[in-house]
Amino acid sequence: LNPQMLTGSWTEYSNLPENYLKGCKWAPDGSCILTNSADNVLRVYNIPPEIYSYNWDLLPEMSPVLRMAEGDTIYDYCWYPKMNSLEPDTCFLASSSRDNPVHVWDAFYGEVRASFRPYNHLDELTAAHSLCFSPDGAQLYCGFDKMVRVFHTERPGRDCEERPTIVKKQGQSGIISCFGFSPCQSVYACGSYSRCAGLYSCQDGTLLALLPTRHHGGLTHLLFSPDGNYLYTGGRKDPEILCWDLREPGRVVFSLKRNVATNQRIYFDLDQSGRYLLSGDTEGVVSVWDTHTAPPDGNEELLQPQLRFQAYWDCTNGVSIHPFMPLLATSSGQRQFPWPGDSEGDSASDTEGSGAVMSQQDTRQDNVLTLWWAGPLSPAAEGSQDQSTTAAEA
Repeated sequence: LNPQMLTGSWTEYSNLPENYLKGCKWAPDGSCILTNSADNVLRVYNIPPEIYSYNWDLLPEMSPVLRMAEGDTIYDYCWYPKMNSLEPDTCFLASSSRDNPVHVWDAFYGEVRASFRPYNHLDELTAAHSLCFSPDGAQLYCGFDKMVRVFHTERPGRDCEERPTIVKKQGQSGIISCFGFSPCQSVYACGSYSRCAGLYSCQDGTLLALLPTRHHGGLTHLLFSPDGNYLYTGGRKDPEILCWDLREPGRVVFSLKRNVATNQRIYFDLDQSGRYLLSGDTEGVVSVWDTHTAPPDGNEELLQPQLRFQAYWDCTNGVSIHPFMPLLATSSGQRQFPWPGDSEGDSASDTEGSGAVMSQQDTRQDNVLTLWWAGPLSPAAEGSQDQSTTAAEA
């Protein structure tokens, strides 16, 4: 059973040529979705109320309720983990962009609430390449070249704790490109563009383990399993997502194949139970793996997907599973390079680009945010609402 497409947003991304999306993230309370796109604007979309009533024939195209424009390329963005729309004080997100401080945006009004200003050893403002709040929301972790800086969420400004990832020429080199926090221990993982991941203590940033370099490209995303025993890592221009057993750091339990032919961040996500992992790929396909089908002895074998479906013609870079409903958000698009001898096709698409939705078959672009239903198709069958990807079992 393939997930059923409900609605999405496409007109919003067709006004500028090549305004491709670069990811989408559900808010922690599941009330809205955040997107990032090539025009350096973060957009917030509310869930269409019709979804709750199963009136899916009436679903209109989604329009953003907020647009937050950064001045330059957005490197990373994340929700405050304790966000709850019933408490406006908790509704904020952080973003980092080139040559800018880290901004904290109010998710109700779309204004900058605060800034964190990371300075380097030459006292120059430097932009964070990656961002992540600690699970309790008290700290904001920012990734730099061979360095993590930790800010206190309550204290904007320039005061932070510096945690170098290389000490006495030992440790994790490269730009820290992504973070993940263990759900059950006070441990965080950093991925770097030097193709490896390290595990650190939240208390003081001590390096606990450096995982062997098994990826072909720099890491762009990592995720802990809900029980904290496994870490999933994925990289750019790298065909595999690797699952590491953290009880024996350095052991790969299995790998998942996906096509990633670009440097773009291609996100993946786990459902609440940690059983199903979903990822898009450069060809627009979304794959769903059942991690419970992995052999227990784990001879690093390749796990076959339970389900694959073509979500777009273009790259599916964002995948985000709703925190408690069987809803999936995906985003698509990538920087387009004109093919040699393709000039007449391209100039046509440029002139059309200013109009409404282009006839998308003519161009290879597909810049869309989409919502999919991945559960029972009527309220009567709604027994397992928390299994985000019941579709994968069907």
